[in-house]
Amino acid sequence: MTSPDRNAELRELARQIRLHSVRMTHRAKSSHVGGSLSMAEILAVLYRRVLRVSPETVEDPDRDRLVLSKGHACAGLYAILAECGFFPMDWLESFYLNGGKLAGHATCNGVPGVEVSTGSLGHGLPIACGLALAGKRDRRPYRVFAILSDGECDEGSNWEAILFAPQHQLDNLVVIVDYNKIQSLGTVKEVLDLEPFAAKWQSFRWAVREVDGHDVEALHQALASVPFEAGRPSCVIAHTVKGKGVSFMEDKLLWHYRTPQGEEYDQAMAELEAQA
Repeated sequence: MTSPDRNAELRELARQIRLHSVRMTHRAKSSHVGGSLSMAEILAVLYRRVLRVSPETVEDPDRDRLVLSKGHACAGLYAILAECGFFPMDWLESFYLNGGKLAGHATCNGVPGVEVSTGSLGHGLPIACGLALAGKRDRRPYRVFAILSDGECDEGSNWEAILFAPQHQLDNLVVIVDYNKIQSLGTVKEVLDLEPFAAKWQSFRWAVREVDGHDVEALHQALASVPFEAGRPSCVIAHTVKGKGVSFMEDKLLWHYRTPQGEEYDQAMAELEAQA
C-alpha cells in the first residue's frame, strides 16, 4: 500500500499539472483545459509509480509506452513530462504558440516522452494494440498504456480494437478511460450513452476495474496490479470530473473549449494555488 506521504506527493504533482495546464491554455488562448484537469491524478500516478520509463530510457526498446489517445488534452501530458525531466520546463511557455516545440495536440516529433502523435479520436487505441502485439511477438517485457476519453468511445475504430486485443491475448495492454462524462457538445449520456460501460468492456473479454479517478491510492492499487487476468487486456474506468480543481470549471461543458482569460484565469490560478 502507498504511504500517506507518497500519496501527498502524488496529489501535489497533480496540482502542479493543473497549474501548468491552466497557464498553458491561458497563454495560448487554446481549448481543452477541462480534459487536462480531469486526468491529472491519472498522469501523476502513471509517471511517478507505474510506468517503466524515464528521461534516460526514452529510447530503450523495453520501456513502457503511453499513448494519449485523447490528444487534444496534451497540455496535461506535456506538464507531467516537463515535471519528470523529459524536456526543459520552459518549453511549456511556448505551448501552441508560433515557433514553439509543443503543438496543440500531442505531437511526438522532437518531443521526448511523447510516443505517438494523437488527436484524431479513435486512433490511439488501435495504435496501442499494434505496439502491444509487436511487444508480444518480439518477446519484449514492455507494457502499453492508453488513455482514452469517454467521448471517443463513440468511435467504431475503438470497438474494433477492443475486439482485437483479447483475440490476441494482449495482457500487456492497459486502457484507462478518463470517464468525466462530458464530451465536446454535450454530456456523454445525451450524445451517445455508453452505459452499461463496464459491462460492455467485460463482454468484449477485457478484465475491468472501476475506480475514483481522483483517488491516487485507488489508481495506484489498480494500475500496479495489471494485468488483472493473464491472457486478457486490462481496462481501468476512472470516474473523473471535467475541470477538476477549479470550482467554476468542474462538471461544466463550457470548459471543453473555453479558454481561461481575465478574471476567470486569475480565479482559477488562485484556487489551485490555495490547494497547496
